[in-house]
Amino acid sequence: MDMKDYEKIISLIKKEVIPAIGCTEPIAVALCAAKSREILGEMPEHVQVRLSANVLKNAMGVGIPGTGGMIGLPIAIALGILVGNSDYQLEVLKDVTPDAVEKGSVLIDKNIIDIKPAEYVNEKLYIEIHCQSKNNTSTAIIAGSHTNFVYLQKNESTLLDKKNSSIINTENTEVELNMSKIYDFSMNCPVNKVDFILDSARINKAASEESLKYKYGHAIGNTLKGDINSMIMGNSILNRILISTTAACDARMAGIKIPVMSNSGSGNQGIAATLPVVIFAERNKNNQEELIRALILSHLTVIYIKQKLGRLSALCGCVIAATGSGCGIVHLMGGKYEQVSYAVKNMIANLTGMICDGAKPSCSMKLASGVSTALLSATLAMEQKVVTSMEGIIEDDVDQCILNLVRIGAQGMQEADRLILDIMTNKR
Repeated sequence: MDMKDYEKIISLIKKEVIPAIGCTEPIAVALCAAKSREILGEMPEHVQVRLSANVLKNAMGVGIPGTGGMIGLPIAIALGILVGNSDYQLEVLKDVTPDAVEKGSVLIDKNIIDIKPAEYVNEKLYIEIHCQSKNNTSTAIIAGSHTNFVYLQKNESTLLDKKNSSIINTENTEVELNMSKIYDFSMNCPVNKVDFILDSARINKAASEESLKYKYGHAIGNTLKGDINSMIMGNSILNRILISTTAACDARMAGIKIPVMSNSGSGNQGIAATLPVVIFAERNKNNQEELIRALILSHLTVIYIKQKLGRLSALCGCVIAATGSGCGIVHLMGGKYEQVSYAVKNMIANLTGMICDGAKPSCSMKLASGVSTALLSATLAMEQKVVTSMEGIIEDDVDQCILNLVRIGAQGMQEADRLILDIMTNKR
């Protein structure tokens, strides 16, 4: 690759690895609400919200930042309208105050917010919000990715219209990735061009450390740090990785106002791609350049898989992101491209099929499953052990293995996705 290719990939990483506060689906809805209210130019008297099934699924069971534990879409929308700033993107609610939460509760009680499925769209990530006041109306639509506005309108004036553009479904394909290119870039790009990735280490580690001071959600991180698990696992690298990653997820899913560095629109994916690599590097005494290259390899692998699979699917994003951290750990162990490809194959052979049943506090348990398997996959890869093409969905070519994973998630599990949402919305 030449420097022009390097610059394209650097730009892609900077676009996909960004700070976020709170679970990204309700935050994206809050972002859309904020934009619609900004266009309206005044407080709305009625707010109509139409969401794709996958957005609904991921927004039902998580805490909203700054609310003291309030859960779900109504408060996220209300706060987006009241204090949201669309310029902040996935940090749209960082100006939330207790007073705003109180006003948001009042707004909800007025029943001006109408939330329903957008049954007329096929896009898995789709958010449409109409605001109406006495004299004005506004519309904002996000589709394809969490910050990608495709339509803006005030009254009869269209301000933006990309609804029929291929950009919705082909976002990021201007950089065509494969595992060989990712490894080449990660190992050979001038390190001063990519050292910004250390921000992901700093931000996500800070979130984990802050979370461990308290007991958020199911407090998986604190539980793993406790006496019973310490007796079982001691102070091993695996245990330290599990504590760090699950703690950050505990706080995020509980709606604590702590930023994390996301990947491909997901904070949990950013956590899973970052913290296992950081903790392993600390315990393995790798130098800073090795850590930087391992983090780039991890994050780019996640971006690549999510490019193919899509932002939202029936497959658990934590597991996909853990595949990236497994690759990064291989590099920290001294492995080369062959071992990296082995780690990817081992992950795909093991955890493909773990469902996503919405964002929620117990996501930290799935994250623990993903990152522990990533360390196992990396260790096996370093011992030249890999699931072969005679087994299951694995093929000799690592990129084809990823495409097989994508086919299962994007095509084979569509009915599973519908069934999961039906179960979630019709509990007795």
